[in-house]
Amino acid sequence: MSALEGIRVVDLTVWFQGPVAAQHLADFGAEVIKVERPNGGDQGRGVRSIKALPVADWNQYFLVINRNKKSIAVDLKKDEGREIVYRLAEKADVFLSNMGIELLESWNLGYDKLSEINPKLVYATNTGYGRFGAVNKPSFDMTVQALTGLMARLGEPGQPPIYLGMGSGDAYGGLMSALAIMMALHRRRRTGHGQWVDASLYGAQLYLTGQSLQAYLAGDTARAAQRSRTDAVNPLWNVYQGSDKWFFLCAHNNDAGWRKLCDALAADSPGGDDRFASVEARRVNRRDLVQALDAVFAKQSAADWVAKLQSAGLPAGTVNNLADLAADPQAWENDYFVKAHCEEVQREVDVRGLPIGLRKTPGSVRTLGPELGQDTELTLNMLLDYSWEEIAELKTAGVIP
Repeated sequence: MSALEGIRVVDLTVWFQGPVAAQHLADFGAEVIKVERPNGGDQGRGVRSIKALPVADWNQYFLVINRNKKSIAVDLKKDEGREIVYRLAEKADVFLSNMGIELLESWNLGYDKLSEINPKLVYATNTGYGRFGAVNKPSFDMTVQALTGLMARLGEPGQPPIYLGMGSGDAYGGLMSALAIMMALHRRRRTGHGQWVDASLYGAQLYLTGQSLQAYLAGDTARAAQRSRTDAVNPLWNVYQGSDKWFFLCAHNNDAGWRKLCDALAADSPGGDDRFASVEARRVNRRDLVQALDAVFAKQSAADWVAKLQSAGLPAGTVNNLADLAADPQAWENDYFVKAHCEEVQREVDVRGLPIGLRKTPGSVRTLGPELGQDTELTLNMLLDYSWEEIAELKTAGVIP
């Protein structure tokens, strides 16, 4: 039995943040019914390139974040189409959407309407900026990230801010949405009542700034700006370049940390230099110390240095690229990467796996994203009790394809 077996989700989402929230639930056994427009479906179905550059010979964008789901195609601009959603909501545990709240209201699919139909329903929205204040501004992962101060902390001073990329806000916002849904379902089990939950791009990316944001709120105003690695406040907690690639060293600037570093550097250690003889001296002369360590670390590979530093009891790790990551057996052994059959190209493909593991009820990737509307007729007939004659009438009226 899967962890979420018996939970039914109506998934009215597009692009990334909303679909990935539903994906987390589907991975662990929830029945997720994706509701799409008959003409083209989720816009993510058309994404076969990133920044106008082809990515793969299969639609990795849509198929991965909509895995383990069913698809029905319904025209929600028609009364009969909205009636289908009402029937779904009546039999569902969760209604999830990242459409604009005003748009949902114009379709009469707002919280008040659906909770009237099913008071136990968890009504979940994924918004750009939250439910209150200026909520109708366009929201994209990169524009919202720009607002949060995260980009302003990345990169070298005087150089352009760096976009963290990879749809990080969407991915994190989707995970937060799944968490909110699970908390609301837990409360419903005790009270019998659903509620409206919301997770936003803005809230998710504010949370991503984490420790730096909280330190600034507590008075550390230096956290607000970019800082050069050559001027690291603690040179022992910094990124350095080996003879082949970068690696990160994480050591406290105290006597114990300094001794461990000097032991790892052996004959190349700058431990005898009076400029670095104390905690305060290393802080004051931090630029000189970074320069000295740069010269030492350039002599050997990053992997060699990481091994020596770890042997000395210092946390360190190479800065990998995506090719390194995809070949890491640790990621495969923990199902962070898995293989799945792709009908589109008739072969197994490598996909992102599951970020969490449950020992007794693990999740899985059973199928990649569905074809548009592939489950429409069976869902209407077997779940919603539409007769085949009624289904034919809906097809004739253009409500379903």
